[in-house]
Amino acid sequence: MGKIKGTLHKITYQNEDNHYTIARLKIHEIREPVTVVGHLAGVAEGEMLLLSGRWVTHARYGEQFKVETFEVMLPSTLSDIKKYLGSGMIKGIGESMAKKIVDHFSEQSLDIIENEPHRLCEIPGIGKTKMLTISRAWDQHHAVRKVMQFLQANGIAINHASSIINFYGRDALKVIKSMPYQVSKDIPEAGFEVADAIALKTGTDPKDPERIKAAIIYILLQNESSGHVFTDITDMLDRCERLTGADYTTVLSQLVKLIENMEVVQENDLSHLYTRKMHRAEITIANKIKAMLSIPAHNYPVDEKDIEMVVLRHLSLELSEEQSQIVHEILKHRVSVITGGPGTGKTTLIKALCAVFEKLNQKVTLGTPTGRAARRLAEVTGKKAFTLHRLLLYDPDYELFGRNQENPLDADVVIVDEASMVDTLLMYNLILAMPMNGVLILVGDIFQLPSVGAGNVLSDIINSGVVKLFSLTKIFRQAELSPIIVNAHSIRNGQMPSLERKTKGDQLSEFYFIESNDPERVVSTITELCSYRIKNAFSHINEIQVLTPMHKGETGTINLNQKLQQALNSNQSKPLSSKIESMGTTFMVGDKVMHLKNNYQKDVFNGDIGVIDEIIKSENRVVVDYDGRLVDYDILELDELTLAYAITVHKSQGSEYQSVVIALTTMHYPLLQRNLLYTAITRGKELVIIVGSRRAFEIALNNNKTDMRLSGLKDRLIGDSKS
Repeated sequence: MGKIKGTLHKITYQNEDNHYTIARLKIHEIREPVTVVGHLAGVAEGEMLLLSGRWVTHARYGEQFKVETFEVMLPSTLSDIKKYLGSGMIKGIGESMAKKIVDHFSEQSLDIIENEPHRLCEIPGIGKTKMLTISRAWDQHHAVRKVMQFLQANGIAINHASSIINFYGRDALKVIKSMPYQVSKDIPEAGFEVADAIALKTGTDPKDPERIKAAIIYILLQNESSGHVFTDITDMLDRCERLTGADYTTVLSQLVKLIENMEVVQENDLSHLYTRKMHRAEITIANKIKAMLSIPAHNYPVDEKDIEMVVLRHLSLELSEEQSQIVHEILKHRVSVITGGPGTGKTTLIKALCAVFEKLNQKVTLGTPTGRAARRLAEVTGKKAFTLHRLLLYDPDYELFGRNQENPLDADVVIVDEASMVDTLLMYNLILAMPMNGVLILVGDIFQLPSVGAGNVLSDIINSGVVKLFSLTKIFRQAELSPIIVNAHSIRNGQMPSLERKTKGDQLSEFYFIESNDPERVVSTITELCSYRIKNAFSHINEIQVLTPMHKGETGTINLNQKLQQALNSNQSKPLSSKIESMGTTFMVGDKVMHLKNNYQKDVFNGDIGVIDEIIKSENRVVVDYDGRLVDYDILELDELTLAYAITVHKSQGSEYQSVVIALTTMHYPLLQRNLLYTAITRGKELVIIVGSRRAFEIALNNNKTDMRLSGLKDRLIGDSKS
């Protein structure tokens, strides 16, 4: 193995996913820069590198140095330190600031920035905010490289490096070296496999009790990510044996220790295993609902005629007999559920309830699980609506909710729309913050897909029978004219809808089925529809949404997004300066993107869709336009974004789009269910086009077996479970 040392002159190409880099290195002894190739994580132009590897001859590009390992040589002379800091690679430091730092700290400048950044405030012009900016930029620049180098040196995949760095910051390397199994607890998506690979590579005994306990917790967390509130003990023991290679007795002994330490809770004749957090949540939800139901409801002095007058006067609309009866009856209950399909007037009922409760001097608060749903509810009701996280004063820094039993919600009535999307942990925090003498009304469509998070809360509450259920069944006259709504209700009832085009003269229909059994043809048809045929009617990129059941395969989101990006984004052929790569995805100016997790600092939420407005390669920064509001993303935050020309049906929940194009093929067989088909169709407001096979449609329609999620909430509400 040979070694070369030089200054990184120019990065020609770098894949942000695996950090494979093609660059030009200036070596002191050689006039012309040499080409180096390899995985160079966290390097920047202008840095001095010591590279180990070998020379190879490329058939087209000639001599290259193939890098196997590398290290960055920090400068040691005053002039080199000043030049290094003034190069612009560290955010917050320019040439003049670099001179001030070096003049003040001399050769200790780099050590001060790394180990005692608070001392930067000794320099005139550097306050606390500026110091923090410089310190974070330094940590980010150097932590990435150190973590990547450590993972690569130990033969470990680097997919989750950015998550590890974002979570632990400057302590990332220390944590993964000294407490690798902590990573699997703190960052479940990184998983036990990553932590285990690190631990075993650094000498951990395969029989180490901490390893077995980490595997048990990991399996419970994996089950939670699959929607289950608890895990069956037999399943856990079997999976843990296969995962760790440990025998049954060893696994069982470590499980007992976790139970003794109350990290795991065992219930129901010892067969159900809960994480402590999930166990507490399920018990609290059941107990609080039963406690609220035990308090007599308010005796409001109103009758149906009073209700009709209030609604007519405040909303200028008349309620149907069904709606009027529900409003009257709902006043008699502390906790209740309203359910109904599209076109049955759920939103009108919410508006009416707001008017009636306010007339009765009751303070009403509207909440939803997502930002998209909150904005839509606010638009249709004309009243403020909040995400449940914002309503409950969630603090992301401490992962705590400001509203709780000691600081309950300042509301007499809380109405939650899209309640089918509320998972166990979110319901726990909501119910915890409910005033004991308040009123909780859950509104949702139980035929839609369940929550992404663990549990089946709305269905469990309904199926327990302890909470009063109000079902809207009548489709309103104007809705009866919509083939989207008519077909959705047919699907809801398990009936085959009419897939024939229904048009009046030259008038276009709202619902189309384009049959194709060839997945490749399905993709090309969808691309053509979005590029030409429906683009004239729906010109804005956010007005057309492609939905598909899954990520993988020819008709999955990954392939569809690549094809649609090529067809719809004119920046495809533009230079690299208008593009940036992350996690294997190329983002370009003009791309439609979706935010993947709640980010309260940015005020952007899971499922929010925007368009990339600008890419600043020199600063590793991307700017996304969310309906006129510009939001910055650093390169390490791009794992929070994904292309959104096509999204999964699950991700579309709580949203409505002007037009929806749905891919439906037998390739999606594992996910073809009636509630998925129903959810997809009810996302479209003006146009729904299904492209795929009739057979896939029939499979989905006839499969009414919803995911069997392991949850004890229903039994707890009934009172049969131990608690």
